[in-house]
Amino acid sequence: MKSTLIAVAALAAVFAAPAFANQELAQKKNCMTCHALDKKLVGPAYKDVAAKYAKDKDAVKKLSEKIIKGGSGVWGPVPMPANAVTPAEAETLAKWVLTVK
Repeated sequence: MKSTLIAVAALAAVFAAPAFANQELAQKKNCMTCHALDKKLVGPAYKDVAAKYAKDKDAVKKLSEKIIKGGSGVWGPVPMPANAVTPAEAETLAKWVLTVK
């Protein structure tokens, strides 16, 4: 029983780590200056972005492009500037944002 609990805890840590690591990437890239997980700051809450794109099969691609190039008009008049991220980082961030609830 004890070994089963240890195995479950280890698996939980492995599966939780990527989500935390991606939030760390968002903080490192200054995304959290304008965005929060659950409330609007300058930009929309990540949970609202995830809800808006939940059924969009091209969401990762669309959001990755917006992260790299910036954009305006979707969430209001304040534009999001282009971000200094690699395409891989943008994809990682987009995938993570889509998991926020």
